[in-house]
Amino acid sequence: MSEFELRPGFGCVKVFVVGDEHVAKHVGSGDVEVLSTPSMIAFMERVAMECVQVFLPEGYTTVGTAVEVRHLNPAPKGAEVEVAAKLVEVEGRRLKFEVEARWGSVLVGKGVHERFIVERARFLEKVRELARKAGGSGAP
Repeated sequence: MSEFELRPGFGCVKVFVVGDEHVAKHVGSGDVEVLSTPSMIAFMERVAMECVQVFLPEGYTTVGTAVEVRHLNPAPKGAEVEVAAKLVEVEGRRLKFEVEARWGSVLVGKGVHERFIVERARFLEKVRELARKAGGSGAP
Protein backbone atom coordinates (compact mmCIF):
# COMPACT_ATOMS: atom_id res chain seq x y z
CA MET A 1 0.00 0.00 0.00
CA SER A 2 1.10 3.55 -0.73
CA GLU A 3 2.21 5.90 2.01
CA PHE A 4 -0.69 8.07 0.80
CA GLU A 5 -3.35 5.44 1.60
CA LEU A 6 -4.32 5.01 -2.02
CA ARG A 7 -5.59 1.58 -2.99
CA PRO A 8 -6.41 0.16 -6.41
CA GLY A 9 -10.05 -0.33 -7.25
CA PHE A 10 -11.65 3.08 -6.91
CA GLY A 11 -12.40 5.39 -9.75
CA CYS A 12 -14.05 8.59 -10.85
CA VAL A 13 -16.22 9.72 -13.74
CA LYS A 14 -16.74 13.19 -15.17
CA VAL A 15 -18.73 14.45 -18.14
CA PHE A 16 -17.18 16.95 -20.57
CA VAL A 17 -18.92 18.81 -23.37
CA VAL A 18 -16.87 18.97 -26.56
CA GLY A 19 -16.47 22.70 -27.15
CA ASP A 20 -14.83 24.71 -29.92
CA GLU A 21 -11.56 24.64 -27.98
CA HIS A 22 -11.55 20.81 -27.90
CA VAL A 23 -11.98 20.04 -31.60
CA ALA A 24 -9.15 18.89 -33.84
CA LYS A 25 -9.51 21.89 -36.15
CA HIS A 26 -8.95 24.31 -33.26
CA VAL A 27 -6.18 22.33 -31.55
CA GLY A 28 -4.30 21.83 -34.81
CA SER A 29 -4.29 18.04 -34.74
CA GLY A 30 -6.68 17.78 -37.68
CA ASP A 31 -9.05 19.82 -39.81
CA VAL A 32 -12.45 18.55 -38.65
CA GLU A 33 -14.72 19.59 -35.82
CA VAL A 34 -14.59 16.45 -33.70
CA LEU A 35 -13.00 15.79 -30.32
CA SER A 36 -9.24 15.98 -30.79
CA THR A 37 -6.99 13.26 -29.45
CA PRO A 38 -5.00 15.78 -27.34
CA SER A 39 -8.25 17.02 -25.75
CA MET A 40 -9.46 13.48 -25.06
CA ILE A 41 -6.16 12.73 -23.35
CA ALA A 42 -6.39 15.96 -21.35
CA PHE A 43 -9.87 14.95 -20.17
CA MET A 44 -8.53 11.55 -19.10
CA GLU A 45 -5.59 13.10 -17.25
CA ARG A 46 -7.87 15.60 -15.51
CA VAL A 47 -10.24 12.92 -14.23
CA ALA A 48 -7.36 10.81 -12.91
CA MET A 49 -5.73 13.85 -11.26
CA GLU A 50 -8.92 15.05 -9.59
CA CYS A 51 -9.82 11.53 -8.51
CA VAL A 52 -6.78 11.10 -6.26
CA GLN A 53 -6.19 14.73 -5.25
CA VAL A 54 -8.66 14.46 -2.36
CA PHE A 55 -6.52 11.69 -0.80
CA LEU A 56 -3.28 13.66 -0.85
CA PRO A 57 -1.98 15.83 1.99
CA GLU A 58 -1.80 19.60 1.62
CA GLY A 59 1.08 20.59 -0.64
CA TYR A 60 1.03 17.42 -2.75
CA THR A 61 -0.28 16.87 -6.25
CA THR A 62 0.20 14.44 -9.12
CA VAL A 63 1.85 14.91 -12.48
CA GLY A 64 1.27 12.87 -15.59
CA THR A 65 4.19 10.65 -16.60
CA ALA A 66 2.81 8.29 -19.23
CA VAL A 67 -0.17 7.97 -21.55
CA GLU A 68 -0.99 5.01 -23.76
CA VAL A 69 -4.44 5.42 -25.26
CA ARG A 70 -6.23 4.67 -28.48
CA HIS A 71 -8.70 7.11 -30.01
CA LEU A 72 -11.25 4.67 -31.43
CA ASN A 73 -14.25 6.74 -32.57
CA PRO A 74 -15.07 10.40 -33.21
CA ALA A 75 -17.29 12.55 -31.03
CA PRO A 76 -18.69 15.74 -32.58
CA LYS A 77 -18.60 19.26 -31.21
CA GLY A 78 -21.39 19.55 -28.63
CA ALA A 79 -21.21 15.87 -27.60
CA GLU A 80 -21.26 14.99 -23.92
CA VAL A 81 -18.31 12.68 -23.35
CA GLU A 82 -18.18 10.65 -20.14
CA VAL A 83 -14.61 10.04 -19.03
CA ALA A 84 -13.72 7.43 -16.41
CA ALA A 85 -10.45 6.79 -14.61
CA LYS A 86 -9.96 3.72 -12.42
CA LEU A 87 -6.90 3.33 -10.21
CA VAL A 88 -5.53 -0.13 -10.97
CA GLU A 89 -2.01 -0.07 -9.52
CA VAL A 90 -0.13 1.78 -6.79
CA GLU A 91 3.63 1.37 -6.55
CA GLY A 92 5.06 3.86 -4.06
CA ARG A 93 4.25 7.26 -5.57
CA ARG A 94 3.48 5.87 -9.05
CA LEU A 95 -0.20 5.52 -9.87
CA LYS A 96 -1.58 3.61 -12.85
CA PHE A 97 -5.10 4.20 -14.16
CA GLU A 98 -7.29 2.56 -16.75
CA VAL A 99 -9.01 5.38 -18.61
CA GLU A 100 -11.94 5.43 -20.97
CA ALA A 101 -14.04 8.00 -22.85
CA ARG A 102 -17.60 7.30 -24.03
CA TRP A 103 -20.15 9.27 -26.02
CA GLY A 104 -23.36 7.52 -25.07
CA SER A 105 -22.86 3.88 -26.03
CA VAL A 106 -19.92 4.70 -28.32
CA LEU A 107 -16.45 3.94 -26.97
CA VAL A 108 -14.43 7.00 -28.05
CA GLY A 109 -11.11 6.02 -26.50
CA LYS A 110 -9.45 3.88 -23.89
CA GLY A 111 -6.06 3.06 -22.46
CA VAL A 112 -3.70 3.51 -19.56
CA HIS A 113 -2.45 6.65 -17.84
CA GLU A 114 0.25 6.93 -15.18
CA ARG A 115 0.72 9.73 -12.68
CA PHE A 116 3.35 10.36 -10.04
CA ILE A 117 2.75 11.95 -6.62
CA VAL A 118 4.99 14.96 -6.00
CA GLU A 119 5.40 17.59 -3.34
CA ARG A 120 4.35 20.72 -5.22
CA ALA A 121 7.00 23.10 -3.82
CA ARG A 122 9.88 20.66 -4.40
CA PHE A 123 8.64 19.89 -7.88
CA LEU A 124 8.45 23.58 -8.82
CA GLU A 125 11.94 24.15 -7.43
CA LYS A 126 13.18 21.36 -9.68
CA VAL A 127 11.50 23.06 -12.64
CA ARG A 128 13.20 26.38 -11.77
CA GLU A 129 16.56 24.60 -11.50
CA LEU A 130 16.06 22.94 -14.87
CA ALA A 131 15.02 26.29 -16.39
CA ARG A 132 18.25 27.87 -15.16
CA LYS A 133 20.24 25.04 -16.75
CA ALA A 134 18.26 25.40 -19.98
CA GLY A 135 18.92 29.13 -20.22
CA GLY A 136 16.37 30.63 -17.89
CA SER A 137 13.30 30.78 -20.11
CA GLY A 138 9.95 29.55 -18.90
CA ALA A 139 10.69 29.26 -15.17
CA PRO A 140 7.53 29.28 -12.99
